[in-house]
Amino acid sequence: MTDPFGFMKIPRRPVPPRPVEERLNDWNEVYAGQILLPLVSEQASRCMDCGIPFCHSSCPLGNLIPEWNAYAMHGDWRAAAERLHATNNFPEFTGRLCPAPCEDGCVLTINADPVTIKNVEQAIADQIWERGYAPPRPPERLSGKTVAVVGSGPAGLAAAQQLTRIGHTVAVYERDDRIGGLLRYGIPEFKLEKWHLERRIEQMRQEGTKFRTGADVGRDLNAAELRRRHDAVVLAVGAMERRELPVPGRELDGIHQAMDYLTFANRVQEGDYAAPPVTADGKHVVIIGGGDTGSDCLGTALRQGATSVVQLDINPEPGDVRPETEPWPTYPKVYRISHAHEEARGREGTDPRIFASATLRFEADPAEHVCALHLTEVEPVNRRPRPDTERVIPAELVLLALGFSGPERGSGLIEQLGLTLDDRGNFARDAAFAAHTARQGKAQGHDRGAEHGQGKRPGRSPAGGVFVAGDAGRGQSLVVWAIAEGRAAAAATDRYLTGFTELPAPVAATDRPMMA
Repeated sequence: MTDPFGFMKIPRRPVPPRPVEERLNDWNEVYAGQILLPLVSEQASRCMDCGIPFCHSSCPLGNLIPEWNAYAMHGDWRAAAERLHATNNFPEFTGRLCPAPCEDGCVLTINADPVTIKNVEQAIADQIWERGYAPPRPPERLSGKTVAVVGSGPAGLAAAQQLTRIGHTVAVYERDDRIGGLLRYGIPEFKLEKWHLERRIEQMRQEGTKFRTGADVGRDLNAAELRRRHDAVVLAVGAMERRELPVPGRELDGIHQAMDYLTFANRVQEGDYAAPPVTADGKHVVIIGGGDTGSDCLGTALRQGATSVVQLDINPEPGDVRPETEPWPTYPKVYRISHAHEEARGREGTDPRIFASATLRFEADPAEHVCALHLTEVEPVNRRPRPDTERVIPAELVLLALGFSGPERGSGLIEQLGLTLDDRGNFARDAAFAAHTARQGKAQGHDRGAEHGQGKRPGRSPAGGVFVAGDAGRGQSLVVWAIAEGRAAAAATDRYLTGFTELPAPVAATDRPMMA
């Protein structure tokens, strides 16, 4: 166990990121070379090993946080690696990208500072590879069943690895030229250096997973034909239907979707371009949207040499303390500073965000290129414009980071597989068959999944064999949710193929049906 008095004796000390002036001059990770094992072990000793560890329920993966905290405290990195990998296929991704809702669920948060869980997780994840604790795990025997996984983001990769390791023959179909989905082209290099992704993909290849790039299922490759060629299909295509901004001037040059902009920047790092087709260099940049994608655009624009960057957020500025309506252990809406915001403040001296603001229209220069943006303050509840608050800011590059509204329309998947959309625009998953499958499984004695904390059975549709995982069924969400859903979809697929499953899956994800 950890030190029972550690939380009383040791203050919270997060691992410090690299200095702002240093990291703005390169594309290396914010914490590159900064994870210090003695500091991490000391911080892990602050874990109270609670009788009811709420950090578990705050983590969609159900990570065994107190257990690997104890091992990290004692420097037993092999045991820590085993406990971390027990619930998480890709801790090197989540340790870098997850916003750590587990820390807001830490019992210490009630009246003190939480354990630096995210730092501990990243340290363990890095030690897994440095010490050789992540060898390929090919199956002992093959089941004779084949599965197609469509999409190679974190949900698709998690599902593919679980299904391969249990003995199914898995092929991952990716429409882009490289594997990784948003991990590859959506997440900037300074948040996730892509050699972490390449290393994990190579491990999966050695385990037996096959990868097919340039395969646009639904357009170039008929999804119904793919279903006929495989015993099951897992759809992990993400939620890439981008939201638009229908205001006057939207058609002007210089206004781009954020994901296109981030993809160009990432392709420069991959060596595809000498310079990005869309760059912030020397421009006044306005980012519309206050979420993680907007923050990623901010950090990218700063590194490209933007003259100025402003980020517009339609939401009111949150307070510094947890609202009464969001009690512990929920993940509260409080004022947070991302590393990109820290970088902007370090360069400009102020927060680049303008809260409670909305775009009214864009203004053009003589060449029909955007040159200014008219904005207004909005009411905090109904978001209606406040009278007499309109003002103009310079805008030579505008990036729309407004989020996504489900899987891309017009991909052909809906028609070819007979899918439907739910009221949020995501692929619907059949809840009606979930209870039936659970009852049927128990009647047949196939309840082994419950021993692994799987909770409810994923649903079954009359067509059968098509499962939905990640943002495609859940809506845009966190990387940790994508991995959790990928693991749950793998367990559901294995049960569909064999009648039962020994694959573990997070309870949080299996509470929702997986089959389309």
